[in-house]
Amino acid sequence: MKEVHKHRHEQRKHRSGQCHEASTGTLFLSAADVAHIVACKGLDACLAAMVDYIRDDFLRWPEFEKSARAASHSAQGVIELMPVADAHSYSFKYVNGHPGNYRFGLPTVMAFGVLADVNTGLPRLLSELTLTTALRTAATSVLAARVLARAGSRSMALIGNGAQSEFQALAFHHLLGIDTLRLFDVDRAATAKLMRNLERSGMQIAACNSVAAAVEGADIVTTITADKARATILTPEMIAPGMHINAVGGDCPGKTELHADVLRAASVFVEYEPQTRAEGEIQQLPADFAVTELWQVLGGHAAGRRHTTEITVFDSVGFALEDFAALRFMRDAAQELGIGHQLDLIPALADPKDLFALLAPATAQAQLKGVLAA
Repeated sequence: MKEVHKHRHEQRKHRSGQCHEASTGTLFLSAADVAHIVACKGLDACLAAMVDYIRDDFLRWPEFEKSARAASHSAQGVIELMPVADAHSYSFKYVNGHPGNYRFGLPTVMAFGVLADVNTGLPRLLSELTLTTALRTAATSVLAARVLARAGSRSMALIGNGAQSEFQALAFHHLLGIDTLRLFDVDRAATAKLMRNLERSGMQIAACNSVAAAVEGADIVTTITADKARATILTPEMIAPGMHINAVGGDCPGKTELHADVLRAASVFVEYEPQTRAEGEIQQLPADFAVTELWQVLGGHAAGRRHTTEITVFDSVGFALEDFAALRFMRDAAQELGIGHQLDLIPALADPKDLFALLAPATAQAQLKGVLAA
């Protein structure tokens, strides 16, 4: 019995870092923790900071080891893994896209992610990324619009009014000055939900009866629909000179929102070209269709919008580097505010070569129970 208590005491010492130099603790952020961070710092401040983190990492683009995400497709949706790393940190995101999940009371998109040390492989942060993904997607949209939309843009059409629509609307309002919002969704209840959530935003908001009615006169058009289908949400006759199209919903093979001729008439910008060729709007077009990666514009290596009548498209599918930046922001904010919990995700061992020692307490307890039972 004394040996069992002694072993437990030694384990507690190991976990607190008393017995070896490297702590194996992993900071865990739940959905409630992330919501607490947003409540403490303010939604607009979090979005602004996330834009800065994402921009900073895009400006370091050549420093990252990059790859397209690995996807497992089914008739119901897709599950994806999204890795990226620089010389110091590695991250990945697990994320799904199942448009029919509302029937089961589940979100269409659910995600979690890890930020780890490259030198040791130790996971330093395990975080929810469902709420965080909505924040980082909106932040990335704004980052692109700053260099692609016309200066002085004030009106936006928002096509698709589901779970991420509020984040897009508020990011463009707070960070780009959008003050007029025109909405359309085939699900009128989704539009009503969005209008309720934005009723104190200060924006002028109108629900429209069609995509064409919502798009008419808009400076920016954001499409963020969920159906996994080759849809044509926007067609050429809806597009006016000078529009910026923030195409967010088409994000996997077989899922699009724009008529191909909309792309042909526009200057198209992407996150990571090899991934967007397979998953974005440009999957409809030949492999030599010209696109520009966003990091090149941000770094001054390529032009963004060149004139006021140019039609620009940000073919946004979401890239792992954005999640890397988002995880960095959440880690820093959590440490600043003292939010989150330490997990014993990785075992703390007195002898790293003796993994079997972890079984000693359980074995001793089992033996003790056997003696007492006898």
